[in-house]
Amino acid sequence: MSTFYNGSICLSDIPKEKITEGKNGKKYLNITLWVNDTPDQYGNIGSVQVSQTKDQREAGEKKQYIGNFKQPNAASTPTPTATASTPVLEDLPF
Repeated sequence: MSTFYNGSICLSDIPKEKITEGKNGKKYLNITLWVNDTPDQYGNIGSVQVSQTKDQREAGEKKQYIGNFKQPNAASTPTPTATASTPVLEDLPF
């Protein structure tokens, strides 16, 4: 089953030197998504970081966090249901 998450990233925190240009001329930033076992105090279940090279990780360089994300609450997403006041559209042309 697929799962989606909502989140945001701080564009001001993106290091410009980490932005690369692809063969198609578009600009990219390699990121790492980290999903936690439990939500934090704000309900975030994960974070978004700028990807590090193996050398950077082994050298213990500080991770650069640029955002967080959370799983939408299924209870807050209304599910449409048919009611007695819902009109029946039987004359649709398709």
